[in-house]
Amino acid sequence: MQEAERSHFQGKDPVVKKIYDKLVSRLKEYGPIKIEPKKTSIHLANRFGFAGVYTRSNYMILEIHLNQKLENARVTKVEQASANRFHHTFRITSEKEIDKELLAWLREAYLLKA
Repeated sequence: MQEAERSHFQGKDPVVKKIYDKLVSRLKEYGPIKIEPKKTSIHLANRFGFAGVYTRSNYMILEIHLNQKLENARVTKVEQASANRFHHTFRITSEKEIDKELLAWLREAYLLKA
């Protein structure tokens, strides 16, 4: 883990790092991912950015980019970024939430073409 990435977990509850580690580990099963730490977030990319991580004191905000609008209680916010792209926000408080359903959406996002 590079320093810019590590800085996102300083002063945070250890659960945030555990959630992130599980997320990245599972995403790597799909193929190579680029981890791009930014000032306020960590972008996850394949050919383009498909997800973003925003660390908070004791939870993580995960944003997934899809070409459809999800209608699901787990989604806390949806923004239409373009005609064919929707950004879905999830509040993740436990490693258990990195489950089959969430991973299916992440895989769909990972496989999208720009």
